[in-house]
Amino acid sequence: MNRIKKKNFVNLFNLADLNLKELGLMEIPEKELYKLSIHQISNLLRSKEVSVVEVVRSVLDRIEEIDSLINGYITINKQKSIARAQELDHILADSSVDFKKNLSLLGIPIAIKDNICTQGMKTTCASQILSNFVSPYNATVVRKLLDQGAIIIGKTNLDEFAMGSSTETSHFGCTRNPWNVNHTPGGSSGGSTSIIAADEAVCALGSDTGGSIRQPASFCGVVGLKPTYGRVSRFGLVAFASSLDQIGPIAKDVTDCSLLMKVISGYDPCDSTSVNRPVPDYEEYLINDVKGIKIGIPQEYFEEGLDKEVEEKIRQAISLFQNLGAQIEEVSLPHTEYAIATYYILATAEASSNLARYDGVRYGFREDQFTDLIDMYEKTKQHGFGAEVKRRIMLGTYSLSSGYYDAYYLKAQKVRTLIKQDFEEAFQKFDVLLTPTAPIPAFKIGEKINDPLQMYLLDIYTLSANLAGIPALSIPCGFSHEGLPIGLQLLAGHFQEEKVLRVAYTFEQNTEYHKKLPKLP
Repeated sequence: MNRIKKKNFVNLFNLADLNLKELGLMEIPEKELYKLSIHQISNLLRSKEVSVVEVVRSVLDRIEEIDSLINGYITINKQKSIARAQELDHILADSSVDFKKNLSLLGIPIAIKDNICTQGMKTTCASQILSNFVSPYNATVVRKLLDQGAIIIGKTNLDEFAMGSSTETSHFGCTRNPWNVNHTPGGSSGGSTSIIAADEAVCALGSDTGGSIRQPASFCGVVGLKPTYGRVSRFGLVAFASSLDQIGPIAKDVTDCSLLMKVISGYDPCDSTSVNRPVPDYEEYLINDVKGIKIGIPQEYFEEGLDKEVEEKIRQAISLFQNLGAQIEEVSLPHTEYAIATYYILATAEASSNLARYDGVRYGFREDQFTDLIDMYEKTKQHGFGAEVKRRIMLGTYSLSSGYYDAYYLKAQKVRTLIKQDFEEAFQKFDVLLTPTAPIPAFKIGEKINDPLQMYLLDIYTLSANLAGIPALSIPCGFSHEGLPIGLQLLAGHFQEEKVLRVAYTFEQNTEYHKKLPKLP
């Protein structure tokens, strides 16, 4: 098993599934298995061309080689990953196991954002206040991954408590963008997207409260999907803003994204907001065809503030869809201009409530120098939370306080309804909407961290989907003159993930952007 030879690849795969030339290799050394996707590795494992241990060691070696530069991981699950790989190799030897149905992720090393609970591993939320917290249970999504044979390779870095757009607010240091290590990977799921771009895991999970999967996916040139609110269980996701948070997949291509979505989706009685409805086989919708698909272009997303290079790449993508037979037409979402103000009232209000539990009494960090109980509470929060988290707690507490509730929080809820109605009206006419994911490519580390307003404005194209609860996906659609990725966002109606996956798959099959890799040492 030391080398995977070309003739064996040709026998094993449809060349549409794996093109050796696109990998830049006629032979794939065992140590470079980390470059492959879920579906490619799965086919190799089924045919017994490689072992699970070989796949896991390849990824762990890559992490050891690269992550000191990227800082994408907070925790690496090395010994347990190898032990689980050995167990799975025994299952792999059993010819009666139906991998497609029962173990669709067998042997796949997956990284988990460190605000999603993993039993027996640290779940820190990149915060001092939870820096030593070990979860006693698995989040539902983690349990589902493990049930399908996945291997949790580690926990990824993020903005503290998922509050940020650059992964610079982490207690464990900022993550760097693999395309240019002087630039941010975006946030808050910057650790998850950067390690996928750098091939430090085969796929990952992130969370998205206002764009925290899609914006870093755009900055790092990978595929990221925020599902419909209620499609994926939030049980075990450490809450930031409960009416906005959603767990979603981050992957190297649309096929892997659909595979992960199929596994993590579905009703969960442990999550009261989980919706009990059938989960489609998303792979069936990966069709290279958009003839007759109606795509709306929201005019409010192409106004002042959009980088010229980003707009150029988005316009090129629109032209491609038009040439492939899609019906393109402009549409208006008139309440878009109120989205940022609405979001930052609601999200901070919910954060203020959710983060009140970190009092130093039951778990997590506790300040050891205090005079009485109140002093302990105050000092624990003062020293346990970072500046951005404290800023949002104060903003949220203010908007919920007596005399301001009606003026801010209640009014924001009403505007949220109007934003949701804008989308509902648009989806009566269009199958999907197409927008930029972010107004600019990745910015330099330190460039915006001291200007919270500029940082918040980066969410302008993503947070409306969270307010409306609809699915939205980011896919790479080009590069800036500096070689930084640019992302295209696709949105659809509630529980219509298959539409964005189909349109994204068609775009991917007719472009080369997803095949490009960052040049790392």
